[in-house]
Amino acid sequence: MSYQKYGIRPDLVERVKFKLKNPVVKGQIKQLLNGITKYDLQDRVKVKKLVRSAARILGEKLTELQEGQIVAFVLAQKIDPNNTFHLLKLWGMFR
Repeated sequence: MSYQKYGIRPDLVERVKFKLKNPVVKGQIKQLLNGITKYDLQDRVKVKKLVRSAARILGEKLTELQEGQIVAFVLAQKIDPNNTFHLLKLWGMFR
């Protein structure tokens, strides 16, 4: 999986996926990401803030290294949240 190339551990991904099955948590994350643009997702400072906020919502304690790995992964994906192909590609990575 491509996220592993960035040092992101599969057990973290599995925990997050499990927690996102909770409708309340999923709603909070959706609210956090509401209105995010592709330009926001290419801004290191904004992405780091989003990662920290999401981790707080999910109850995950991330180290500086883990935060950096996740930020690098997000930046490298060049995600456009309005592009269905980009969203499908991401969905496929984390199924």
